[in-house]
Amino acid sequence: MDNVKVLIVEDDAVIAEDLQDILENAGYEIVGIAHSAQKAIDILSIRPIDLVFLDVSLSDNSTGIDVANYINEHLNVPFVFLTSYSDAETVKSVVETNPGGYLVKPFKEKDILPAAVLAVANSKNISKDHFPDLDAINKKLNVNLTAQEFKVLFMIWEGKKNNEIAAELFLSVNTIKTHIRRIFSKMNVNSRVSAISIVFK
Repeated sequence: MDNVKVLIVEDDAVIAEDLQDILENAGYEIVGIAHSAQKAIDILSIRPIDLVFLDVSLSDNSTGIDVANYINEHLNVPFVFLTSYSDAETVKSVVETNPGGYLVKPFKEKDILPAAVLAVANSKNISKDHFPDLDAINKKLNVNLTAQEFKVLFMIWEGKKNNEIAAELFLSVNTIKTHIRRIFSKMNVNSRVSAISIVFK
């Protein structure tokens, strides 16, 4: 898995280092370790990331759910949750973010690599397919996307951020956010990942 860039979001330094060692030994590149949601978001906003390992509970009262929601809204990056809890409420909260995987601590080395491979492979399987045209997408929806909304959706699929989409379409970031809200409403979804899932459904 050379060149796969990984961000680790984990507030336990020992666990983070163990995870880093496991992934680096398998050929992954660790681009950062964040101990809070805000630090993770800061890194995600400036560095290209291919995969994120997310601890559900972080020490500053933020959560991996916060990071997952940011990824779903702004990026197209797979993430795998790590948690000490497997109760129904936690699992429900995690599942609603459409993660690429879910591991319960204490995890074993043999569990980490398959989770990483699967999350990245599933993400690439979506990306490598031909993007359907506007008519094909609208046949799946009750309310049609406009040509401009289709362009925005295509750029979301490409993994572009709001500011990048705005620059390419010569529009303001607020206008792009409005387009995305309308796309989500028409597709009856609340995240980028869910929207792309419908495109390829």
